[in-house]
Amino acid sequence: MKKISVIVLALLLFALPAFAQKIGYVDLQRALNLSKAGVAAKQQMTEEVKKYEGEFKAKQDEVLKMKADLEKQAALLSDNARAEREREYQRRVTDLQRFQQDIQEDLQRKDAEFTGRIINELFDVMQTVGSERGYAMIIEKNEGAIVYADPEYDLTDALINAYDAKN
Repeated sequence: MKKISVIVLALLLFALPAFAQKIGYVDLQRALNLSKAGVAAKQQMTEEVKKYEGEFKAKQDEVLKMKADLEKQAALLSDNARAEREREYQRRVTDLQRFQQDIQEDLQRKDAEFTGRIINELFDVMQTVGSERGYAMIIEKNEGAIVYADPEYDLTDALINAYDAKN
């Protein structure tokens, strides 16, 4: 009986690797940055930033010129005229700050929109890649607290290639 138990135990131990599940991981941030859609989105965001920087710089220069003119003419203006110009200057400064805040909010919204869309599409492709390759589980490298993983199980390049091929 003892021999049979040892034989059964040995058979079970040798059979376990046959039932092992494949687990892989991906670096979504890398996939986002290196996929064609991610690169295009980053380029589009860079163009948006440049456009807004130009608009902001023009408005800022206008406000700075207004301040310089006010400082030059302050001694020549009546109290009422100086107070009116100072109010106008303060209004322009407030408008400039509001414009800057609007720019930041718009850029954050657009970035979240681009990133969210691409991440959702990457998840769909990741599920396809995982099921086609027989993976039981795919973990996101940065969120899964992976300290070390064999690069053999890194599916990031496969995900990027499949995603780019799909799009």
